[in-house]
Amino acid sequence: MSATAVSAEASPAALWRRFAAMLYDLFPLLGLWIVGAGLWVLVFRRIYDPQHPDFVLHALLDLWLLVIAAAYFVISWTRVGATIGMRAWKLKLLRDDGTRVDRTLAGKRFVLALLSLAALGAGYWYALFDTERRTWHDRVCGTRMTRL
Repeated sequence: MSATAVSAEASPAALWRRFAAMLYDLFPLLGLWIVGAGLWVLVFRRIYDPQHPDFVLHALLDLWLLVIAAAYFVISWTRVGATIGMRAWKLKLLRDDGTRVDRTLAGKRFVLALLSLAALGAGYWYALFDTERRTWHDRVCGTRMTRL
């Protein structure tokens, strides 16, 4: 099946489906974060103590967990075109031309999606008013979330 055939058959994903997929994606992310935090403790041999916090170590742990989340999304989007949650809700991420995203574009989209969430979800709510149901980060990156 050609790239144009894929994009012609697929319809834009509704915002509620995206949120449902995001909720599903929390479960594999939690598992990855637990493993990542366990590796962190093994490497640094310290457990975070809330009474005597080491702010630098805590900030680095947060950054490490963010890197794990980024890897989950970037690898899923580039290899399969969908995360586990997106597959459950029959969603796929494609470029405007119907091809898969590459690592650079997926990384850019991840960062912009975080900014969309940080702005009280405004980047996502934009999809309610967009004729193609695209979010801010989809518009900027030239991607679209489609329902198969």
